[in-house]
Amino acid sequence: MKIGEAQQIYREQVRAYQQQKQALSKQLTSLRSDIEKTEDEVEKSAFSKEAAVLELSIGALNDKQKEYQDYLDDLTEQYCAQCNAVSSQQQADAYKEYAEDLGKIMEVARRIMKGATVPQADEKKLMDFDNELYQMAKAVGEMAKRMKEEREEYDSLWKDEEKKEYDDPQEVAENATAAGEGPGIVSVDETLAGVSVPEE
Repeated sequence: MKIGEAQQIYREQVRAYQQQKQALSKQLTSLRSDIEKTEDEVEKSAFSKEAAVLELSIGALNDKQKEYQDYLDDLTEQYCAQCNAVSSQQQADAYKEYAEDLGKIMEVARRIMKGATVPQADEKKLMDFDNELYQMAKAVGEMAKRMKEEREEYDSLWKDEEKKEYDDPQEVAENATAAGEGPGIVSVDETLAGVSVPEE
C-alpha cells in the first residue's frame, strides 16, 4: 500500500474513533448526572452498569485509536524520510551542477586571459557570473594578444545541456510503498461489539 493511501485510511479511522469516543463521553457524563440525581437504588444500579459499559467502550475505542495513531505516526516518519531523501538528492545534483558551472566559468576566464577566442555565449556566462572578473580577463587577454601572433580558438564549454526534471518530493513520498504491515482495520461498531461487562 502506498504511504499516501495508508495515511488517508488511518486518519479516517482515527477520526471515526475520536468522534465515537466524544459521543460516548457525552453519554457517560449525562449518565453520571442521572446517577447523582436518582434516589432509586435499582435505577442507580442499572445506570451504574450502563456507565461501566460506556467506560469499557471508551477504553476499547481509545486503545484501538492509539494503535491506529501509532501506525499513522510511523507512516509520517516514512513519508518524511522519503521526502528528505528526494530533496537531498536534488540538492546534491544542484551543488554538483553549480560546481561544474563554476569550473567552466573559471576555464573561460583563463582562456580569455590567454588571448584566446571563446564563443560569445561563454563570454556572456562569465560576464553574468562576475562582471569584474570578465573585465579583468578581457584586459589581460588584450595584453596577451599583443604578445602572440597566433591565437587559439575554443568551442563552447556549455553544450546543448538539458535542464533536469525533478520529481516532487511530496509526490514521491506519497507514492512510496509503506514499510511494514499496518494494524487491521476494525470499524468502530466491531470494536464496540467486542466490549462486555463481566458478570458479578
